[in-house]
Amino acid sequence: MSQAIKLLFICSQNQWRSPTAEKIFDGMPGFVARSAGTEIGARIRVTEGHIGWADFIFVMERRHAERLKSKFGDSLAGKKIVCLDIPDHLTYMHPELVELLKERLSEHLEMPD
Repeated sequence: MSQAIKLLFICSQNQWRSPTAEKIFDGMPGFVARSAGTEIGARIRVTEGHIGWADFIFVMERRHAERLKSKFGDSLAGKKIVCLDIPDHLTYMHPELVELLKERLSEHLEMPD
């Protein structure tokens, strides 16, 4: 049996966007997911452990990728960081956010039907 692909989703506060992505993808066949935030007050703040664990890192905005690079530079070697360009205006599990996440991720991952 092949190993599940480990997805890490990053936003600012780890309240709406990244936890929604984690909820959608964790347990989906072939995937395991975690989420974290880049800011000091984040619900779960991203650590070097998260970076090391992940096969793919998805950030919601370019500034999240920049923050990761400045804080975890060397740990990101060989890691693929993808910016999904999802603005911070939709709440947790909002139908529009769910659709946007699925649509943007389908460009990077083979999604089950």
